[in-house]
Amino acid sequence: MTTQQRLVETLKNHGALPPEWQDTVASVDRALFIPSVIEEGDFAIAPESWLQAVYSDAPVVTQVNDGESTPEGAFRLFTSSSSMPSIMLEMLGLLDVREGQRILEIGTGTGYNAAWLSHRLGESNVTSVEVDASVLSTATENLKRAGFHPTTILGDGRDGHHRGAPYDRIICTCTMRDVPRAWLEQCPNGRIVTPWGSSFFSGSYATLEVADGKAQGSFSGYPAFMWDRTQRAGAGRIADLYHQEEGERSSTDIAPQNLIQDDPAFFTGLSVTDAWYRWRDSDDDSGEATLWFFSDNRKSWATVEYAPDAETYEVEQYGPRALWNEVRTAFLGWHELGKPERSRFGLSVDGDGQRVWLDEPHNVVGHK
Repeated sequence: MTTQQRLVETLKNHGALPPEWQDTVASVDRALFIPSVIEEGDFAIAPESWLQAVYSDAPVVTQVNDGESTPEGAFRLFTSSSSMPSIMLEMLGLLDVREGQRILEIGTGTGYNAAWLSHRLGESNVTSVEVDASVLSTATENLKRAGFHPTTILGDGRDGHHRGAPYDRIICTCTMRDVPRAWLEQCPNGRIVTPWGSSFFSGSYATLEVADGKAQGSFSGYPAFMWDRTQRAGAGRIADLYHQEEGERSSTDIAPQNLIQDDPAFFTGLSVTDAWYRWRDSDDDSGEATLWFFSDNRKSWATVEYAPDAETYEVEQYGPRALWNEVRTAFLGWHELGKPERSRFGLSVDGDGQRVWLDEPHNVVGHK
């Protein structure tokens, strides 16, 4: 059953389809928002595989490398997609929309989320901003084909859309490093929901209540959205980034897998904002692995070598930044705070910027 009803039933079975969104999901056909050729298949060649991808609770990549030509064998950075429907519903649940509210969406993508919002709230209450002209053009056509005509704007989502303000809700469908002041000005009394984080850890929703242009809220979830294009994290294949340079060697008694668990990684990402990591298992059955760190500018890297039952682990770091030292310092700082869970942290945003705090707004542990 590769139809919209299949998707509805899948979401119901997983407990991911709230009653207030059931009619919308059933009424808006996801296939109208997916191109005929996707990473997962080609409708003309294998229509059943294409339909299966479209009507599954899974993301569908719709653009690679900002739409630029990608030579065979080159790294493919996913730059636009139709998000996983259950994740869309999770985010809309955090947004807590009500009838009659006016919504600003940052990141139109395929237009599927804007179509849901238009169906639920009325297209006149929905404005969506997209930075990529080609993506926006396709999304607008998708929306028309589905019978929706929300306001769609080509522009930098960080600027919002002042002419349509004020809004009751802002939903952002790309990962942000910070919450722009323009959003607070355009949604002075409402709610903002956005994927939020740094290069090191970007797997959080920030859900913010805004009152009189000042916002405060909490972190939750484990989203994996594409980045705000003006502030992307580093990315690439290890083989393309590491060129056999000789680094400075040392050792540590910190098991590398402990560094990248969600709670310490979230805390580390508050200070190590412009570096990212990859865990790579060895090709044999030894159980060994390497934890890699790369700076966003590709000038520095570090490794920690993991071996089962080892008591110490070999460290190597190269470049102008001692990335391992930075990560280690943050990890030990998290321990000194008592290893707090991410749920204990909060975010405050106002005209002076944003501050991350632990337990209480006055207990600030990170600034941006």
